[in-house]
Amino acid sequence: MANIGEWEVVDKGVTRKIHQPGTHIMMMEVNFEKGGMGAEHSHPHEQFTYCLEGKLEFKVGEETVILSKGQSLHIPGDVIHGVIALEQSALLDTFTPLREDLLK
Repeated sequence: MANIGEWEVVDKGVTRKIHQPGTHIMMMEVNFEKGGMGAEHSHPHEQFTYCLEGKLEFKVGEETVILSKGQSLHIPGDVIHGVIALEQSALLDTFTPLREDLLK
């Protein structure tokens, strides 16, 4: 089981904290050092990401989107996406349904 509410290292320059999930929705915070990356991947879950601070470059399908503090981005299920932090940044991600793969 994931350590709910505790920060964990995901990759070089990337940490996350998974919040207590609900029945059908969950959220997590992700912090990035400048240059930190979320490798391209996909999952069947619908995702919204909200930039708490910084500036990041997302690739969602064939589209590239720059996200800055106060902006949000919708990522449909099963779409390949990834991110790189252009400066020190923080995101709040929400997923529905629950990302069981992250909770195990």
